[in-house]
Amino acid sequence: MSQGKVFKISGPLVVASGMEEANMYDVVRVGEQGLIGEIIEMRGDRASIQVYEETAGIGPGAPVESTGAPLSVELGPGMMETIYDGIQRPLEEMVRQVGPNITRGIKVPPLNREKKWQFVPTVEVGEEVEAGDVIGTVDETVLVVHKIMVPYGIRGTVEWIKPGEFTVEENIAGIRLTQDLPAENMKAGDLKELTMMQKWPVRRGRPYKEKLTPDVPLITGQRVIDTMFPIAKGGVAAVPGPFGSGKTVVQHQLAKWADADVVVYIGCGERGNEMTDVLMEFPELKDPRSGESLMKRTVLIANTSDMPVAAREASVYTGITIAEYFRDMGYSVALMADSTSRWAEALREMSGRLEEMPGEEGYPAYLASRLAQFYERAGRTISIGKEGRPGALSVIGAVSPPGGDISEPVSQATLRIVKVFWCLDSSLAYARHFPAINWLQSYSLYVDKLEKWYSENVAPDFPKMRARTLHLLQEESELNEIVQLVGVDSLSYEDRMKLEVCKSIREDYLHQNAFHEVDTYSSMNKQYKLLKLILTYYDLCQEAIKKGAPFSKLAGLPEREDIGRFKYTEEENVDLAYDELIGEITEEIKELTQKEAEADD
Repeated sequence: MSQGKVFKISGPLVVASGMEEANMYDVVRVGEQGLIGEIIEMRGDRASIQVYEETAGIGPGAPVESTGAPLSVELGPGMMETIYDGIQRPLEEMVRQVGPNITRGIKVPPLNREKKWQFVPTVEVGEEVEAGDVIGTVDETVLVVHKIMVPYGIRGTVEWIKPGEFTVEENIAGIRLTQDLPAENMKAGDLKELTMMQKWPVRRGRPYKEKLTPDVPLITGQRVIDTMFPIAKGGVAAVPGPFGSGKTVVQHQLAKWADADVVVYIGCGERGNEMTDVLMEFPELKDPRSGESLMKRTVLIANTSDMPVAAREASVYTGITIAEYFRDMGYSVALMADSTSRWAEALREMSGRLEEMPGEEGYPAYLASRLAQFYERAGRTISIGKEGRPGALSVIGAVSPPGGDISEPVSQATLRIVKVFWCLDSSLAYARHFPAINWLQSYSLYVDKLEKWYSENVAPDFPKMRARTLHLLQEESELNEIVQLVGVDSLSYEDRMKLEVCKSIREDYLHQNAFHEVDTYSSMNKQYKLLKLILTYYDLCQEAIKKGAPFSKLAGLPEREDIGRFKYTEEENVDLAYDELIGEITEEIKELTQKEAEADD
């Protein structure tokens, strides 16, 4: 271990001398209280350390000791339902030990050392195993079966393995190594004993065998996302938007309803009251698939804006490493980072204290590469190991540009990396249109890869309906410009009907009430049927107008209200309600057309 002394302090940045034997990204303990920090720069024997706790009271000459290991997370049973801070300290346990105000230098293990878990082996004595292989399972919650995997770098034969109740530190199996293990100074032939817990450095992505094409959508139950701008499982999306436009609500909706087995939610530098909402709401929410509490498959990382700024940087890495671990088990994981702008601000502050040359708007020159390193850890993968389990890690990052200006560096650097852009619009939010995703500025680059899935699993004509809907909305924007200049009466009846149907698309389809017990989630079948109703109504009306039917009566059909109310139909009644409504619309428009034809005769 390298030991030195504090030379200089600047807020969360501590410079220590006498650290020539330390390495970059080593975890260190600073001062008598043992504040946890990480080396982020080495110059000769001087190490610049970002401290993840308040540094008040630390002075020059205070001791600094390196642990010789990088910042790592503990991975094992007990992570589900836990609320961690940015460096994986369980907040509830800290409150139990020291009260609501976190004491500096407190050491709390991330995983409970006393709780016993029922371990069920899945391999037998004499079997060959390698890194990534599952050797047993633990029922962590009613929704998540925790698969105990052979840690990275280990290959050998199972010498012994036993079922029963164990803590995360007790040995559950012995592996006779068939290859050297340099990291632990062990040679082939040595016996390596395994526990249910393993450690992994947060700044290094967990290995996988193969990365797969993202060609399966992550169904979220939000119509504007699933139909218009879908994200693939293993995909990356950005949600930039100004204050009050609904970024956090969109992420909450995705956490609640997305088709993911495990949710990791990172509150990075967010307001304390918003994180409180998450912490209070998630345990009460019912998982739609099982009826259990949503927390049974959720890991929360809370790093509020009043916590030390350096810990924001660690929180996103802590979260994505935990998410990768569950992905390696073969689960579909959804990670919400709210918000990466606060993380970038932490990078800017630390960069300024290090006296680095600033880039655009004071952000460090390496901002784009750090964002890319984070988002690139997403993907659909085949895990290492003999059986190779397919898993997916989807990342949705909120961006909070100052004043809602997405031309600023964090938004622009993010947009160069992600493939889905959900542009939140303050004018839509003020008009109470939620989700406030602007359909003219948003995009998804996964659409082409997902068309086959939608055609096979929803309806063969669904991709064409989506393209047609977006085209109609684009035409509505152009027609509105004409209307503002010369008035709506100057338009043909066909164009006026186009405006009417686009109003239905906006108000009945794209608008979705997150707080309505039925409308908060919309299945793909319901989404297809609702869109089909709107477009069928439009096609029938256009034909009727050509045959001379009056526009005012077509636009004022009572069935239009029924189309608007269709989204409040219970899922089990969707097919029946659709058949009835499509029949009524067809009959009504047919009668109007016949009356007009008879009147002409």
